Amino acid sequence: MELDTTHLFAIAAALGWASGLRLYAAVFFTGLAGMLGWVTLPEGLRVLQQPLLLGASALMLCVEFFADKVPGLDSFWDMVHTVIRIPAGALLAAGVFGGDQSSWVLIAALMGGTLAATSHVAKASTRAAVNTSPEPFSNIGLSLLGDAAVPTMLWLAWEHPLWFFAALAAALVLMLGLTVLLLKFLRRLLARWRGAAPASSA
Repeated sequence: MELDTTHLFAIAAALGWASGLRLYAAVFFTGLAGMLGWVTLPEGLRVLQQPLLLGASALMLCVEFFADKVPGLDSFWDMVHTVIRIPAGALLAAGVFGGDQSSWVLIAALMGGTLAATSHVAKASTRAAVNTSPEPFSNIGLSLLGDAAVPTMLWLAWEHPLWFFAALAAALVLMLGLTVLLLKFLRRLLARWRGAAPASSA
């Protein structure tokens, strides 16, 4: 199946966005789909379907799946992956266009990195805010939502690119709004904690 530029950009955007949420799931599901013949991966992404990389991404997917369900550990995992998810999202998006279309590669890399940064910051700030609650159910629920969103958005990008762009636009609006609100909430919480600290020490 020959992919046009719109379709390629949808796949690049999906990989960039998904990398900010679940990098290893994005790598594993894309590679698995290519290996099983469900999709024909662009030349720059065919390395993802190699057995060694598939095994490594499957292992890391399992580790991330469980780490993301534990309050506190999930925020530590997000902090560590700040320096991994964003460049990985840029590389995966660039890989959609391979090395033959240098201008498109650069645009895709910038888009992928930006989308990875947006989804990563939204995820990290949301989980940090939720971790202030003592109950674990909202944390697990949000984590499961992220687990489901990644394969769903990847599937949409491959099968229905225009619907994917609509879903991506809605997701970005929601993520940006949540990030602003939650960062304000975390700042107020930090200010309250700083104000209470001197009083308690006195």
